[in-house]
Amino acid sequence: MFFSLRNRLFLIFTLLLTFPFLVLSFIIPSWFTSEIEAQTEDYTLDMMDQYSLYMDSIATQAEDLGKQVLVNQTTQQWLQLEKEDAALAELHFIRNELRSWLSSMTLNNSNTMSTSVFLNDGTGIWINHPFLSEVEWYKDYSENNQRWIRAHTDAYQQQYQQNYVNSFIIPLYDIYTLSSSGVIKVNLPTSLLETALNKVKLGENGRVYLLNNQGENVLTGGMHTPESVLDDSLKRIVNSRDKQGLIETAHNGEEYLVFFQKLTVGDWVLFSEITKSELFFKIDELQKRLLLTSAIIFILTIIASYLFSTNIVRPLGKLNNAMGYMERGDFTGAKQNMPSKLPKHEIGYLIKVFDQTIDRLNSLIKIEYEANIRRKDAEYKALLLQINPHFMNNTLEIIGGLAAQGKNKDVINVSVHLGRMMVYSLNTHSDVVTLGQEINYIRNFTDILKVRYEDAISIKIVEDPKTKSLPIIKFIVQPLVENAAKYSFIENTYAEITIRTKKESNLIYISVEDNGIGMSEEVIADIMSEDFNSDTTNVLASTGTSIGLKNVLGRLKLYYGDDFSFRIDTQKDQGTKITLCIKIKGDIHDESSDM
Repeated sequence: MFFSLRNRLFLIFTLLLTFPFLVLSFIIPSWFTSEIEAQTEDYTLDMMDQYSLYMDSIATQAEDLGKQVLVNQTTQQWLQLEKEDAALAELHFIRNELRSWLSSMTLNNSNTMSTSVFLNDGTGIWINHPFLSEVEWYKDYSENNQRWIRAHTDAYQQQYQQNYVNSFIIPLYDIYTLSSSGVIKVNLPTSLLETALNKVKLGENGRVYLLNNQGENVLTGGMHTPESVLDDSLKRIVNSRDKQGLIETAHNGEEYLVFFQKLTVGDWVLFSEITKSELFFKIDELQKRLLLTSAIIFILTIIASYLFSTNIVRPLGKLNNAMGYMERGDFTGAKQNMPSKLPKHEIGYLIKVFDQTIDRLNSLIKIEYEANIRRKDAEYKALLLQINPHFMNNTLEIIGGLAAQGKNKDVINVSVHLGRMMVYSLNTHSDVVTLGQEINYIRNFTDILKVRYEDAISIKIVEDPKTKSLPIIKFIVQPLVENAAKYSFIENTYAEITIRTKKESNLIYISVEDNGIGMSEEVIADIMSEDFNSDTTNVLASTGTSIGLKNVLGRLKLYYGDDFSFRIDTQKDQGTKITLCIKIKGDIHDESSDM
């Protein structure tokens, strides 16, 4: 009969193995395509963010170098002597002194930046330039108000005569009268920017450029992007309010993915493009192979299902009866209904294993329960360890930056704060501390932020004395403060952060408020829908937006369960307030001393 178990198995094997594989031959490539596109976007934008930070650091060094030259006493003395038409001997002496100082600055600069100074008439500290007004870089500055100059050669500085440089221009003026007298030109090797740019990868064949808003390459080398793609993309980038993103455009039947990042350096744009055919070439090949494999599997399924279906019907029937008793929890009935004679193939082995399973089920239930408890603790430890490396990396970068700027006192202060934080972090006796200890830890952390951002940040801590002795798990405030600082500076030049603790009845409230850009509805929906109870690995594996917040919420949910809740209040471009609410439970058993 057609509906016999053997025929049903034949039909089921065919449907379960062949048909799904055939469907997956279309679904998997489509899924891979969307996943690769999403991952490419995330990876490329992350790389662009890193390059943007690198460019910011280069720009800061160049600007600082130019300002040092401007306010230097020797520079101002030379400027005064040139104005007063002083004696040649005196001018020669002051020039030599200024040259010596500029040379020492170049030698001490880690990025081999150098500086030249020109008066408006072309008189220079290294060499006079009678046709200064006709030089391309000077025209860009004087006529187009371009402070950042694209790649060019500079014949008036010895070390750059044969190599390309990009330059930052700062006006030269008398700091007492504020009268403009010329320009200060800070040169940095173009290769410095190109080496970092080469690390921004887009697939295997993607093209990456650094452009100004006229579509000109500010570095060396040609451009291989079609002009229509470049013009259309730049027009949309310039009109976009987004600082970074993805644009899709088409040319000659090809679809292009264009990633962009607006830099704070001049009007420069980091521009990266690739065609979809280049990006998804391997996916198309995979689909062809999957279709071929589907045909082979279909033939093998017909043969295999016919050979094996007959031999498994009878023992499976008895096994089914035993499973019915097992389902009702009747282990004795299940054992009585097991087949007395075991077939000598896989089904026999399956019946034997199932028989052993009945005997071991009670003990396995207990073992599984204990394993769940251990797994929960391991997941919590993993989430906890996710915080420290990120914080340590950021702090060491701050110390390195301060050391490079010669701010020894700030280096010492940051090191002291870091040391106190490390004492707190490395105390492994307990994951539970008092809220007072956690806030003291945050004070050290915010002191580091104040050193980093100086007058650009204000941090206020309002601590309820009633909360100081209350027990809390470690490291739940730092990621929130870090996020608050990060998103406050995206649109603003000044960050204002408020941290509050409060006790009401048997509840602890901890809030972090900032004046940043706020959270989008999509991000809030993603956070609110996160299933912290059932799948902590979602938090461990998450990257990009709100990872710090997800980490904190994940650890709190793991530790406190239903005794924890949170609230997010946000308004676009006005700020975000995140409030954590924890029901007080138990006493603290292992307290560390306040730092």
